[in-house]
Amino acid sequence: MVRKAETTDVPAIVRLVNVYAGKGDLLPLRSQEIYDRIDDFHVCEQDGRIVGVCSLFVYGTDLAEIRSLAVWPECQGKGIGRAVTEVCIATAKDRRIRRVFALTYKPMFFERLGFHVVDKLTLPEKVWKDCLQCSKLFDCDEVALLLEL
Repeated sequence: MVRKAETTDVPAIVRLVNVYAGKGDLLPLRSQEIYDRIDDFHVCEQDGRIVGVCSLFVYGTDLAEIRSLAVWPECQGKGIGRAVTEVCIATAKDRRIRRVFALTYKPMFFERLGFHVVDKLTLPEKVWKDCLQCSKLFDCDEVALLLEL
């Protein structure tokens, strides 16, 4: 079941996202960051356990980012990542956002959802917000993808 995240989900979200942050696959999150942006997050819950998470960060009237997409390794391949991502895309559509992007090491996942590869420099909002503070700034190997809604 995919639903809006609740404040009681924050510890589980932090654990899940930071598993991948520890591997360098995602940006790390602190509990307070999630509490501050709780409305951005959706979770997939199975048998009372958070097994997947995704957030939609809005940059402005026409641009948002899929962020913090994570699924526990033992739950991958079951459509959970796709389900939470599609809910975030639907949220963007409801908010009349025209473009949604993601930076990822798994571009094929996003291409299957209709995203196409773009140059990171076409996303200055992201570059100025996160990339300038990233240790991989000058050696970034993430792929930027964009979905026009």
